[in-house]
Amino acid sequence: MSDLDRIDRKILALLQKDGRMSNKELAAAVELAPSTCFERIRRLRERGVLGDHHATVDPEALGVGLQALISVRLRQHSRDEVEEFQAHALAQEEVLALFHVTGRQDFVLHVAVRDTEHLRDLAMDAFTSRAEVAQLETSLVFTMERKAVLPDYLG
Repeated sequence: MSDLDRIDRKILALLQKDGRMSNKELAAAVELAPSTCFERIRRLRERGVLGDHHATVDPEALGVGLQALISVRLRQHSRDEVEEFQAHALAQEEVLALFHVTGRQDFVLHVAVRDTEHLRDLAMDAFTSRAEVAQLETSLVFTMERKAVLPDYLG
């Protein structure tokens, strides 16, 4: 990312705050011609700096009453078992995000479920029943805030 200039960084920061910004608005904000701004965005996408757009959906509005983090420790750490577990976890519709981490646990899963019964069933049926899983630890999410801007040291 060191080869990004001040304008590229400003474009990224603005898009992280409002991904629905039109090219015309973005160009005006960074003081570029719309065609030049569009070309910079295209290059950022080609280089993989700027990813796909997605909508943020409020889980509660869809009837999701509970979110949790499930920490998973595997029995063994072979590449095959890690990859199999990862694929299995991502196939569960309740899993919103998966983190393969270091430390006492191997994975942290962010899940969204209807209620505690749904969470228990997910843990029992999808995870503790798997041979490669040694231990689960579940933490309920009370609140979640997203910080969607580049840190100052990158700007």
